[in-house]
This record gives sequence, structure tokens and C-alpha cells, in this order.
Amino acid sequence: MEQKTEALVRETIRMAWPAVLESVFIQLAGMIDTLMVSTLGTYAVSAVGLTVQPKFIALALFISTSIAVSALVARRRGQEKREDANRIMITAIVFAVISCVLITAVSIVFMAPILRWCGSNADTHDAAMIYFRIIQGGMIFNVLSIVINAAQRGSGNTRIAMTTNVVSSIVNIIFNYLLIQGHFGFPALGLRGAAIATVFGTAVACAMSFGSLFHPSSYVSIPYLIQKTIVPKIEVLMEILRFSANLLLENLAMRIGFMYTALIAARLGTDAFAAHNVAMNFLGVTFAFGDGMQVAAVALIGRSLGAKKPQKAIQYGMICQKIGLVISLCISAVLLIGGKGLFSLFFADPEIQTIGVMLCRYLVVIDIFQISQIIFAGCLRGAGDVKFTMFGALISVAIIRTGVTWLLTSVIPLGLSGIWLGILADQISRFALFSSRFKKGEWTSLQI
Repeated sequence: MEQKTEALVRETIRMAWPAVLESVFIQLAGMIDTLMVSTLGTYAVSAVGLTVQPKFIALALFISTSIAVSALVARRRGQEKREDANRIMITAIVFAVISCVLITAVSIVFMAPILRWCGSNADTHDAAMIYFRIIQGGMIFNVLSIVINAAQRGSGNTRIAMTTNVVSSIVNIIFNYLLIQGHFGFPALGLRGAAIATVFGTAVACAMSFGSLFHPSSYVSIPYLIQKTIVPKIEVLMEILRFSANLLLENLAMRIGFMYTALIAARLGTDAFAAHNVAMNFLGVTFAFGDGMQVAAVALIGRSLGAKKPQKAIQYGMICQKIGLVISLCISAVLLIGGKGLFSLFFADPEIQTIGVMLCRYLVVIDIFQISQIIFAGCLRGAGDVKFTMFGALISVAIIRTGVTWLLTSVIPLGLSGIWLGILADQISRFALFSSRFKKGEWTSLQI
């Protein structure tokens, strides 16, 4: 039994480390992006922060689709149905391209009112418009990479997603250096340069993801699609949409809750909002570790249940949790000890640094609950229990987080502390809901 457990741990680590490294590197690259933008002033950090939630709302459909694709491909891999797995991928790609064109057009046409609704003011509105227009214009590259990488992860290949996103982030950082302030003869384009650098990075990732589908060892493969004459099917699309519909509602509920939080923070002033956005970057790094473990959980649990091995699926879930706990404790220690030093990288103003230290105290606790609930949610999603994760998000983000934030900012004026206590309440409630659901074990009998 001990040898079998060791084998499961090794397989979990093999699947998880590329996904964790990928997610963390993306978040670190985002922090470096913010650090580079901060050289333009706090207005620039705030302007970029205003675009985060609208961007992710626009991506919500594709993120939801990607989780569905990963879970469905993993299940078909466990059932040894390669043709079905490839049909799922090509159907998702066609759907994503058509949807992306429509969503991009809508987001650009209504860009000005969207950003005003998100809290832009005279200091930040024009800069946010410049940044958002370019980012949304290049969204297609990001969308294609997300869907293809999801299929690869579901088939067990987590390394390609890591490779494409690491290279993409490096390209982004290099062009940030060249285009924000202007170096080596390149023009100094400020925020416009930062946005162009981001699009360049996603374009490179898209090309690499597409290229991975031609590799001879790839389970999902363009040559295999051609050989078997596999084409998109409406019934497969319906299967993807049935799975992803709950995920989409969950994602939108979360993003609306996050947007409300950002809106309240924006009203506290440009400096406070800039500090809040940097703290959200740190929160994003802790999320990245949990998200990487979630990716492994979705693939491993989906494959185990597809092979009709529910006990193995439960074991994989518990192993992912134990690894996640070790990671979260290490991150909390870093934030507790080095909070001021981390914020001093972004801001020279001692007052903003003091705000940052206070926010890091919240992050120390939030981190532990966040990583754990993300992994539990990944286990449930891998099994197809997406209605419950949607329910959890609606309760925790849309109701608890929003309600606590409103109470502690509008009724009891705690400012940023009220916002971060709302975030903490959200993470604790999701942890309680998802951990309880996982322990009941009913998710192991679901069919997708």
C-alpha cells in the first residue's frame, strides 16, 4: 500500500509541477509587468488595474470552456476514446474563435462606459482606454492558447502549457522593457507599449500551442484529426456547453464580485487603489499555486473516474491537498516576514508601504484558505460536479464577499481593511463548502 501511495504522489508531482510553474510564472510576469508600469506613476498602476476585471469577464466564457474541455478530454482519455477526445478539442476551438470575434467587438464598442462603471476617473480613464483597446484587440491569441492548452492538459500533457506560457511571459517582459520607457532605439510608448508587449507574448504562446498539435506524441493532434476526418459536431458542442454553463455562471458571479471589490477600492483614491492592485497581484501568486494543483487534480481525477477507479480519485485529491498546504504555509511565511520589502519594490512612498504591510497581514491568512479551496474545487470540477462549485461561488463571492465588503466599507467605514475582510470571508466560506462536499464523496459517482 505504501509503495502504491508513493507512486500516486510521484504521478501527482509529475502532473502538477509544470502546471504550478506555469501559473506562478504567469503571475510573477504580471507582477513584473505592474512593476514596470509603476515607473510611469500610481495613475498607470490604477489604470491597468481598472482593466483587469472587464478583461476577465470577457474571457469568462473561454476559461469556463477550457475547464470543461480539460475534464472531458481527461475522462475520454481514461475511457481510451481518443477520437472523442480530439472531436471535443476541435469543436471547442471552432466555438471559441466565433465567440471571441463577437465578444471582442462588443467589448471595444462599449469600452468607455465599461471602464467608467469600473471606477475610472479623470486621472485614469484615458490611460485605461488605451490599454484596454489593445489588450482586447489581441484577445484571440489568448483564447486559442487557453483552449488548446486545456485539451493538452486533459490528455496528460501539462508541460506544453507551461512552456508556452513561460515563453509568452518572457516575451512580454522583454517588450515591456523595450516599449514602456524606450530602450535600444525603440519608442517610449508608456502604457500603450505595455499593452503591445502583452499581445506579442500571447501571440507567441498561441503559435506554440498550435504547433504542439503537430507533435507525433500528442494525444490531441492535427494529423490525427485529418487522418480520422474528425470534424466539429453540434452534439459535442452541446456536451461542452452543458458542462461549461455552470462554470460560466460561477465565473461571472466571481468576476462581478471581484469587480465590486475593485470599484469600492477605486473610490478610496488613486494611491490606495494602486496599493490594493499590487496586493491583488500578490494574491494572484498564491492563487497560481492553487490553480496549478487544481489543473493536476482535474486531469488526474477525470482520468481515474473515466477508468472507474473512484478510490484512486479520492487519493489523488488528498495528495494534492497535502502538497497545497505545504506550499501555502511557505508563502504565508514569506508574506509575513517580507511584506514591507515586497511593497517597497513598487512604491517609494512610506505611506503606501505601510498600507501594503497591513494588506500583507490579511494575505498571510487568506493564502491558506485560498489554495485549499481552489484544490477542492478542482477535484469537484474534474468529476463534473460543476453545479455545486457554481453554487459555492454564488454564495461565497456574489453574496458573502459582496455583503461583507459593503457592510465594512459603507456602513462601518474600514476602508481597505473592510475590502480585505470581505475577501477573507469569501475564501473561508468557499473552503468550508468545497471541503465538506469533497469529504462526502458523492462526486465520485457522477457521469460526464
